[in-house]
Amino acid sequence: MILHLLKLVQKMELMKQLYSLVGSMAVVAALAMSCKDADQQAGKNEAQTPVEVMTVNLGSLRQVLNFQGDIKAEFEVKVFSKVPDRIERFFVDAGDRVAKGAPVARIAATTIEQAVRQAEAGLAAAKAQEANLHAEYERFALLYRDLSVSKQQYDAIATQYEAARAQAEQAEAALASTKSLLRDATITAPIAGIIGKRYCEAGDMATPALPLVSVCQMDRVKMTFEATEKDLARLEIGQKTVVQVSTYPDRNFEGKVVKISPVLDPLTRLAEIEVLLDNPEHKLKPGMYAHAEVTTGMIENVIVVPRHAVIENTSLERIGGDDQVVKNYYVFVVDSSKAVQRKLEVLYLNHEYLAISSGLQIGEKLVTVGQNNLREGTPIVIVKEKDGAS
Repeated sequence: MILHLLKLVQKMELMKQLYSLVGSMAVVAALAMSCKDADQQAGKNEAQTPVEVMTVNLGSLRQVLNFQGDIKAEFEVKVFSKVPDRIERFFVDAGDRVAKGAPVARIAATTIEQAVRQAEAGLAAAKAQEANLHAEYERFALLYRDLSVSKQQYDAIATQYEAARAQAEQAEAALASTKSLLRDATITAPIAGIIGKRYCEAGDMATPALPLVSVCQMDRVKMTFEATEKDLARLEIGQKTVVQVSTYPDRNFEGKVVKISPVLDPLTRLAEIEVLLDNPEHKLKPGMYAHAEVTTGMIENVIVVPRHAVIENTSLERIGGDDQVVKNYYVFVVDSSKAVQRKLEVLYLNHEYLAISSGLQIGEKLVTVGQNNLREGTPIVIVKEKDGAS
Protein backbone atom coordinates (compact mmCIF):
# COMPACT_ATOMS: atom_id res chain seq x y z
CA MET A 1 0.00 0.00 0.00
CA ILE A 2 2.75 2.41 0.95
CA LEU A 3 4.67 1.46 -2.17
CA HIS A 4 1.64 2.27 -4.31
CA LEU A 5 1.30 5.69 -2.72
CA LEU A 6 4.95 6.50 -3.39
CA LYS A 7 4.56 5.63 -7.07
CA LEU A 8 1.47 7.83 -7.28
CA VAL A 9 3.35 10.78 -5.76
CA GLN A 10 6.28 10.38 -8.17
CA LYS A 11 3.86 10.26 -11.10
CA MET A 12 2.26 13.51 -9.96
CA GLU A 13 5.68 15.25 -9.68
CA LEU A 14 6.55 14.20 -13.22
CA MET A 15 3.28 15.61 -14.49
CA LYS A 16 4.00 18.99 -12.77
CA GLN A 17 7.49 19.19 -14.35
CA LEU A 18 6.02 18.37 -17.75
CA TYR A 19 3.39 21.09 -17.45
CA SER A 20 6.07 23.60 -16.33
CA LEU A 21 8.27 22.75 -19.31
CA VAL A 22 5.40 23.13 -21.78
CA GLY A 23 4.51 26.52 -20.26
CA SER A 24 8.09 27.74 -20.55
CA MET A 25 8.27 26.70 -24.19
CA ALA A 26 5.02 28.54 -24.90
CA VAL A 27 6.39 31.71 -23.32
CA VAL A 28 9.62 31.47 -25.35
CA ALA A 29 7.65 30.94 -28.54
CA ALA A 30 5.45 33.94 -27.80
CA LEU A 31 8.49 36.15 -27.12
CA ALA A 32 10.13 34.98 -30.35
CA MET A 33 7.02 35.79 -32.35
CA SER A 34 6.82 39.19 -30.68
CA CYS A 35 10.47 40.03 -31.52
CA LYS A 36 9.98 38.88 -35.11
CA ASP A 37 6.93 41.09 -35.51
CA ALA A 38 8.83 44.03 -34.01
CA ASP A 39 11.75 43.48 -36.38
CA GLN A 40 9.41 43.28 -39.35
CA GLN A 41 7.61 46.46 -38.25
CA ALA A 42 10.91 48.29 -37.78
CA GLY A 43 12.09 47.21 -41.21
CA LYS A 44 8.80 48.29 -42.69
CA ASN A 45 9.04 51.75 -41.04
CA GLU A 46 12.69 52.25 -42.15
CA ALA A 47 11.78 51.42 -45.75
CA GLN A 48 9.22 54.21 -45.80
CA THR A 49 11.63 57.17 -45.41
CA PRO A 50 10.03 59.64 -47.85
CA VAL A 51 12.18 61.69 -50.25
CA GLU A 52 11.79 63.88 -53.30
CA VAL A 53 14.12 63.32 -56.25
CA MET A 54 15.10 64.81 -59.58
CA THR A 55 16.61 63.19 -62.64
CA VAL A 56 20.23 64.22 -63.17
CA ASN A 57 20.69 65.92 -66.53
CA LEU A 58 22.97 68.33 -68.38
CA GLY A 59 22.37 72.05 -68.20
CA SER A 60 24.17 75.40 -68.17
CA LEU A 61 25.13 77.73 -65.35
CA ARG A 62 25.91 81.43 -65.43
CA GLN A 63 29.10 82.51 -63.73
CA VAL A 64 28.42 85.69 -61.79
CA LEU A 65 30.04 88.11 -59.38
CA ASN A 66 27.98 89.97 -56.79
CA PHE A 67 28.64 93.49 -55.58
CA GLN A 68 26.98 96.24 -53.58
CA GLY A 69 27.21 99.91 -54.45
CA ASP A 70 25.48 103.25 -54.96
CA ILE A 71 23.26 104.63 -57.70
CA LYS A 72 24.42 107.93 -59.18
CA ALA A 73 23.15 110.21 -61.93
CA GLU A 74 24.91 109.77 -65.26
CA PHE A 75 25.82 113.46 -65.09
CA GLU A 76 25.47 115.68 -62.04
CA VAL A 77 26.57 119.31 -62.06
CA LYS A 78 26.71 121.65 -59.08
CA VAL A 79 25.84 125.25 -59.93
CA PHE A 80 27.75 128.06 -58.22
CA SER A 81 27.40 131.84 -58.18
CA LYS A 82 30.26 133.97 -59.44
CA VAL A 83 28.72 136.98 -57.71
CA PRO A 84 29.22 137.10 -53.92
CA ASP A 85 26.00 138.79 -52.84
CA ARG A 86 22.55 138.11 -51.43
CA ILE A 87 20.22 135.71 -53.24
CA GLU A 88 17.14 137.63 -54.34
CA ARG A 89 15.09 134.80 -55.79
CA PHE A 90 15.05 131.15 -56.82
CA PHE A 91 13.23 130.21 -60.02
CA VAL A 92 13.37 126.44 -59.41
CA ASP A 93 13.05 123.91 -56.61
CA ALA A 94 14.19 120.30 -56.09
CA GLY A 95 12.57 117.99 -58.62
CA ASP A 96 11.91 120.65 -61.26
CA ARG A 97 12.98 120.03 -64.84
CA VAL A 98 15.20 122.68 -66.39
CA ALA A 99 16.49 123.28 -69.89
CA LYS A 100 20.08 124.23 -70.61
CA GLY A 101 20.45 127.99 -70.05
CA ALA A 102 17.20 128.32 -68.07
CA PRO A 103 17.36 130.74 -65.09
CA VAL A 104 17.89 129.09 -61.72
CA ALA A 105 18.36 132.00 -59.31
CA ARG A 106 18.86 135.76 -59.20
CA ILE A 107 21.59 137.44 -57.16
CA ALA A 108 21.26 141.03 -55.90
CA ALA A 109 23.25 143.20 -58.34
CA THR A 110 22.73 146.85 -57.32
CA THR A 111 26.46 147.53 -57.11
CA ILE A 112 27.06 145.82 -60.45
CA GLU A 113 24.27 147.81 -62.12
CA GLN A 114 25.90 151.03 -60.90
CA ALA A 115 29.23 149.80 -62.24
CA VAL A 116 27.60 149.17 -65.63
CA ARG A 117 26.22 152.72 -65.75
CA GLN A 118 29.63 154.08 -64.75
CA ALA A 119 31.33 152.03 -67.45
CA GLU A 120 28.81 153.24 -70.03
CA ALA A 121 29.53 156.85 -69.05
CA GLY A 122 33.26 156.24 -69.21
CA LEU A 123 32.91 154.72 -72.66
CA ALA A 124 30.86 157.68 -73.86
CA ALA A 125 33.52 160.13 -72.58
CA ALA A 126 36.31 158.10 -74.16
CA LYS A 127 34.54 157.99 -77.52
CA ALA A 128 33.89 161.75 -77.40
CA GLN A 129 37.55 162.38 -76.69
CA GLU A 130 38.50 160.00 -79.50
CA ALA A 131 36.16 161.79 -81.94
CA ASN A 132 37.55 165.18 -81.00
CA LEU A 133 41.14 164.09 -81.40
CA HIS A 134 40.31 162.32 -84.64
CA ALA A 135 39.06 165.61 -86.14
CA GLU A 136 42.14 167.41 -84.82
CA TYR A 137 44.38 164.71 -86.27
CA GLU A 138 42.74 165.00 -89.70
CA ARG A 139 43.21 168.79 -89.65
CA PHE A 140 46.88 168.52 -88.66
CA ALA A 141 47.43 165.91 -91.36
CA LEU A 142 46.28 168.40 -94.04
CA LEU A 143 48.40 171.15 -92.56
CA TYR A 144 51.41 168.85 -92.41
CA ARG A 145 51.04 167.99 -96.09
CA ASP A 146 50.96 171.74 -96.84
CA LEU A 147 54.02 172.19 -94.61
CA SER A 148 52.04 174.55 -92.39
CA VAL A 149 52.95 172.64 -89.20
CA SER A 150 56.11 170.97 -88.16
CA LYS A 151 56.58 167.23 -88.00
CA GLN A 152 56.90 167.51 -84.23
CA GLN A 153 53.46 169.10 -83.93
CA TYR A 154 51.97 166.49 -86.27
CA ASP A 155 53.50 163.60 -84.31
CA ALA A 156 52.22 165.03 -81.02
CA ILE A 157 48.60 165.18 -82.19
CA ALA A 158 48.91 161.72 -83.76
CA THR A 159 50.11 160.31 -80.43
CA GLN A 160 47.22 161.97 -78.58
CA TYR A 161 44.77 160.47 -81.08
CA GLU A 162 46.20 156.93 -80.70
CA ALA A 163 45.99 157.29 -76.90
CA ALA A 164 42.34 158.37 -77.16
CA ARG A 165 41.55 155.34 -79.36
CA ALA A 166 43.21 153.04 -76.79
CA GLN A 167 41.25 154.66 -73.97
CA ALA A 168 38.00 154.10 -75.90
CA GLU A 169 38.84 150.44 -76.43
CA GLN A 170 39.68 150.11 -72.74
CA ALA A 171 36.34 151.68 -71.82
CA GLU A 172 34.55 149.23 -74.15
CA ALA A 173 36.29 146.27 -72.47
CA ALA A 174 35.42 147.59 -69.03
CA LEU A 175 31.75 147.93 -70.05
CA ALA A 176 31.72 144.39 -71.50
CA SER A 177 33.25 143.04 -68.28
CA THR A 178 30.69 144.73 -66.02
CA LYS A 179 27.82 143.62 -68.28
CA SER A 180 29.13 140.06 -68.12
CA LEU A 181 29.22 140.32 -64.34
CA LEU A 182 25.65 141.61 -64.41
CA ARG A 183 24.59 138.63 -66.53
CA ASP A 184 26.30 136.36 -64.00
CA ALA A 185 23.89 137.70 -61.40
CA THR A 186 21.25 135.56 -63.12
CA ILE A 187 22.34 131.96 -62.48
CA THR A 188 21.47 129.57 -65.33
CA ALA A 189 21.50 125.80 -65.69
CA PRO A 190 24.67 124.56 -67.45
CA ILE A 191 22.94 121.35 -68.63
CA ALA A 192 19.38 120.16 -69.13
CA GLY A 193 18.07 117.88 -66.39
CA ILE A 194 16.34 117.78 -63.03
CA ILE A 195 17.13 119.89 -59.99
CA GLY A 196 18.51 117.27 -57.60
CA LYS A 197 19.02 119.45 -54.54
CA ARG A 198 18.78 123.08 -53.52
CA TYR A 199 21.43 124.07 -51.03
CA CYS A 200 20.34 127.66 -50.24
CA GLU A 201 17.23 129.75 -49.73
CA ALA A 202 16.30 133.22 -50.93
CA GLY A 203 17.98 135.76 -48.66
CA ASP A 204 21.12 133.68 -48.10
CA MET A 205 24.51 135.01 -49.11
CA ALA A 206 25.89 133.37 -52.22
CA THR A 207 29.60 132.64 -52.30
CA PRO A 208 31.73 131.14 -55.08
CA ALA A 209 32.57 128.20 -52.76
CA LEU A 210 28.96 127.20 -51.94
CA PRO A 211 26.76 125.55 -54.60
CA LEU A 212 23.24 126.85 -55.07
CA VAL A 213 21.70 123.78 -56.69
CA SER A 214 22.68 120.53 -58.37
CA VAL A 215 21.36 119.51 -61.80
CA CYS A 216 21.11 115.78 -62.60
CA GLN A 217 20.52 113.91 -65.84
CA MET A 218 18.58 110.76 -64.84
CA ASP A 219 17.41 109.24 -68.13
CA ARG A 220 20.40 107.01 -67.57
CA VAL A 221 22.06 106.33 -64.23
CA LYS A 222 25.25 104.63 -63.21
CA MET A 223 26.01 102.26 -60.37
CA THR A 224 29.50 102.31 -58.90
CA PHE A 225 31.09 99.63 -56.75
CA GLU A 226 34.55 98.42 -55.82
CA ALA A 227 36.15 95.13 -56.87
CA THR A 228 39.09 93.21 -55.44
CA GLU A 229 42.23 92.29 -57.37
CA LYS A 230 40.95 88.73 -57.71
CA ASP A 231 37.62 89.83 -59.20
CA LEU A 232 39.27 92.26 -61.63
CA ALA A 233 40.63 89.34 -63.64
CA ARG A 234 37.04 88.27 -64.44
CA LEU A 235 35.56 91.70 -65.17
CA GLU A 236 35.43 93.16 -68.68
CA ILE A 237 33.86 96.16 -70.40
CA GLY A 238 30.43 95.30 -71.81
CA GLN A 239 29.54 92.48 -69.41
CA LYS A 240 25.80 92.21 -68.72
CA THR A 241 24.78 93.30 -65.23
CA VAL A 242 21.50 92.90 -63.35
CA VAL A 243 20.86 95.51 -60.65
CA GLN A 244 18.30 95.33 -57.85
CA VAL A 245 17.25 97.86 -55.22
CA SER A 246 15.20 97.30 -52.09
CA THR A 247 12.57 99.80 -53.26
CA TYR A 248 11.60 97.44 -56.10
CA PRO A 249 12.53 93.95 -54.81
CA ASP A 250 10.72 92.11 -57.63
CA ARG A 251 12.20 94.12 -60.49
CA ASN A 252 15.53 93.72 -62.28
CA PHE A 253 17.28 96.62 -63.99
CA GLU A 254 19.69 95.61 -66.75
CA GLY A 255 22.88 97.43 -67.63
CA LYS A 256 26.46 96.91 -68.76
CA VAL A 257 29.91 97.47 -67.33
CA VAL A 258 31.21 100.66 -69.00
CA LYS A 259 34.25 101.60 -66.93
CA ILE A 260 36.93 99.73 -64.99
CA SER A 261 39.42 101.83 -63.07
CA PRO A 262 42.96 101.31 -64.39
CA VAL A 263 44.40 101.77 -60.88
CA LEU A 264 43.61 100.43 -57.43
CA ASP A 265 43.28 102.47 -54.29
CA PRO A 266 46.58 101.96 -52.45
CA LEU A 267 44.79 101.94 -49.09
CA THR A 268 41.93 99.57 -49.81
CA ARG A 269 43.47 97.66 -52.78
CA LEU A 270 40.13 97.99 -54.57
CA ALA A 271 39.26 99.29 -58.05
CA GLU A 272 36.13 101.27 -58.90
CA ILE A 273 33.76 99.74 -61.44
CA GLU A 274 30.96 101.62 -63.21
CA VAL A 275 27.78 100.14 -64.67
CA LEU A 276 25.44 102.20 -66.88
CA LEU A 277 21.68 101.55 -66.86
CA ASP A 278 18.75 102.97 -68.81
CA ASN A 279 16.31 104.74 -66.49
CA PRO A 280 13.46 106.17 -68.63
CA GLU A 281 10.92 106.04 -65.80
CA HIS A 282 13.36 107.54 -63.27
CA LYS A 283 12.71 104.63 -60.90
CA LEU A 284 16.38 104.51 -59.95
CA LYS A 285 17.37 107.59 -58.02
CA PRO A 286 20.82 108.88 -57.09
CA GLY A 287 21.78 107.81 -53.59
CA MET A 288 19.97 104.45 -53.66
CA TYR A 289 21.86 101.42 -52.36
CA ALA A 290 21.91 98.64 -54.93
CA HIS A 291 22.98 95.03 -55.49
CA ALA A 292 24.67 94.13 -58.78
CA GLU A 293 25.10 90.69 -60.34
CA VAL A 294 27.67 90.76 -63.15
CA THR A 295 27.64 87.84 -65.60
CA THR A 296 31.27 86.90 -66.25
CA GLY A 297 30.74 83.69 -68.25
CA MET A 298 28.58 80.63 -68.98
CA ILE A 299 29.35 76.96 -68.31
CA GLU A 300 27.61 74.82 -70.94
CA ASN A 301 26.76 71.09 -71.05
CA VAL A 302 27.51 70.38 -67.41
CA ILE A 303 25.62 68.58 -64.64
CA VAL A 304 23.90 71.23 -62.53
CA VAL A 305 22.82 70.43 -58.97
CA PRO A 306 20.54 72.64 -56.82
CA ARG A 307 22.44 73.77 -53.77
CA HIS A 308 19.61 72.91 -51.39
CA ALA A 309 20.10 69.22 -52.32
CA VAL A 310 23.75 69.26 -51.27
CA ILE A 311 25.13 68.44 -47.82
CA GLU A 312 28.13 70.67 -47.17
CA ASN A 313 30.82 69.51 -44.77
CA THR A 314 33.79 71.58 -43.60
CA SER A 315 36.86 69.87 -42.21
CA LEU A 316 40.46 70.65 -41.33
CA GLU A 317 42.87 68.70 -43.51
CA ARG A 318 46.64 68.67 -43.77
CA ILE A 319 47.66 69.54 -47.31
CA GLY A 320 51.28 70.08 -48.35
CA GLY A 321 52.38 70.19 -44.74
CA ASP A 322 49.87 72.89 -43.80
CA ASP A 323 46.50 72.64 -42.07
CA GLN A 324 43.80 73.93 -44.40
CA VAL A 325 40.05 74.27 -44.09
CA VAL A 326 38.44 72.17 -46.83
CA LYS A 327 34.77 72.18 -47.78
CA ASN A 328 33.36 68.93 -49.18
CA TYR A 329 30.04 68.49 -50.94
CA TYR A 330 27.89 65.35 -50.75
CA VAL A 331 24.54 64.20 -52.17
CA PHE A 332 22.38 61.09 -52.01
CA VAL A 333 21.11 59.18 -55.02
CA VAL A 334 18.57 56.37 -55.21
CA ASP A 335 19.90 52.94 -56.13
CA SER A 336 17.55 49.92 -55.81
CA SER A 337 15.31 51.89 -53.42
CA LYS A 338 18.25 52.59 -51.10
CA ALA A 339 20.21 55.75 -50.41
CA VAL A 340 23.75 55.94 -51.78
CA GLN A 341 26.01 58.81 -50.80
CA ARG A 342 28.21 60.50 -53.42
CA LYS A 343 31.02 63.04 -53.09
CA LEU A 344 30.97 65.84 -55.68
CA GLU A 345 33.83 67.51 -57.50
CA VAL A 346 32.71 71.10 -57.99
CA LEU A 347 33.63 73.24 -61.00
CA TYR A 348 31.71 76.34 -59.96
CA LEU A 349 29.00 77.28 -57.47
CA ASN A 350 26.81 80.20 -56.60
CA HIS A 351 24.12 80.70 -53.97
CA GLU A 352 21.61 78.56 -55.92
CA TYR A 353 23.42 75.90 -57.98
CA LEU A 354 26.61 73.87 -58.35
CA ALA A 355 28.23 72.82 -61.62
CA ILE A 356 30.06 69.52 -61.05
CA SER A 357 32.71 67.58 -62.95
CA SER A 358 32.24 64.19 -61.24
CA GLY A 359 30.17 62.40 -58.61
CA LEU A 360 26.91 61.99 -60.55
CA GLN A 361 25.83 60.33 -63.77
CA ILE A 362 23.16 61.49 -66.21
CA GLY A 363 19.84 59.76 -65.51
CA GLU A 364 20.46 59.03 -61.81
CA LYS A 365 17.83 59.96 -59.25
CA LEU A 366 19.18 62.74 -57.04
CA VAL A 367 17.54 63.25 -53.63
CA THR A 368 16.56 66.92 -53.34
CA VAL A 369 14.33 66.84 -50.23
CA GLY A 370 14.84 64.58 -47.22
CA GLN A 371 18.58 63.99 -47.69
CA ASN A 372 19.36 65.13 -44.15
CA ASN A 373 17.42 62.13 -42.79
CA LEU A 374 19.42 59.60 -44.79
CA ARG A 375 22.53 57.54 -44.33
CA GLU A 376 24.31 55.05 -46.55
CA GLY A 377 21.95 52.19 -47.39
CA THR A 378 18.80 53.67 -45.89
CA PRO A 379 15.68 52.24 -47.61
CA ILE A 380 13.64 55.06 -49.09
CA VAL A 381 10.39 55.72 -50.89
CA ILE A 382 10.05 58.40 -53.60
CA VAL A 383 7.04 60.64 -53.02
CA LYS A 384 7.78 63.18 -55.75
CA GLU A 385 9.96 63.20 -58.85
CA LYS A 386 10.85 65.86 -61.38
CA ASP A 387 13.25 66.32 -64.25
CA GLY A 388 16.52 68.10 -63.71
CA ALA A 389 17.80 70.53 -66.30
CA SER A 390 18.27 74.11 -67.06
